[in-house]
Amino acid sequence: MTARTSLPRRAAAELIGTAGLLVVVIGSGIQSAQLSVDSGVALLANSLASGIGLGLIITLFGPLSGAHLNPVVTLTSWWARRTGGEGLGGRDALAYTAAQLVGAVGGAVLAETMFGRTPGVFATQVRDGGHLLIGEVVATAGLVLVIQGLGRTGRQRFVPVAVAAYIAAAIWFTSSGSFANPAATVGRSFSDSFTGIAPQSLPGFVGAQLVGGVLGVGLVGLLYGGTRTGRVTAPAEPAGALPETGPPPHTADAEPDAEPTTEPDAERSAEAGTGTAAVPAVS
Repeated sequence: MTARTSLPRRAAAELIGTAGLLVVVIGSGIQSAQLSVDSGVALLANSLASGIGLGLIITLFGPLSGAHLNPVVTLTSWWARRTGGEGLGGRDALAYTAAQLVGAVGGAVLAETMFGRTPGVFATQVRDGGHLLIGEVVATAGLVLVIQGLGRTGRQRFVPVAVAAYIAAAIWFTSSGSFANPAATVGRSFSDSFTGIAPQSLPGFVGAQLVGGVLGVGLVGLLYGGTRTGRVTAPAEPAGALPETGPPPHTADAEPDAEPTTEPDAERSAEAGTGTAAVPAVS
């Protein structure tokens, strides 16, 4: 569906979807910290809420924009197109990334306001150390591998649940808590809460996430071969999008005996091979 959706509408979907993701992540973090003094219980509640919320957001916004919600996912989609495969053009990738950053900050401010906290206060929780950066590389590489691996094997319909499950698990199995999303990382610096990150920790985390994205693309190429080519009709649909199942639309003035076209329709050519979520995210 992204091939038939205008760029402003897709950018709006990315902005709103990313804002919703930050509301879920930060809001559930604030709530869990208020309800339990046990950090393990709080993390369990936060990871479950984040995973469920992310899956729902990808399901809702995937048909509109692909539900990238994450600049790393968008960049891997752009790179796939640059190398002859399916993905976003440069203009679309810039619009997506800008929308994600604005949405992330807006979602963080909304979550803080919703819980009666002063909005716009920077986080004070410093997250530094090489082991945390390794955790972010691993988390982001795994996210890209999940998204593109499903796209390469024609199983895009599993993206919402797979990405949600991966992020919920990665929050536990990575040392960093699996931010795995530059936009969400920037947004979380605007929340001095359980899920926040101090501004001085941003360069290291964002850099590690970009490295993880490159590593993820490399792993996809190693495991699944080179980028598929020859099926792009702009704009291509990212892997976070859910495939349409209905019949092709009819036009009222179509000739009944017209010869069938040899060009692939926009829906087949926009089958996702790169990017989601969404998300994800993509926490």
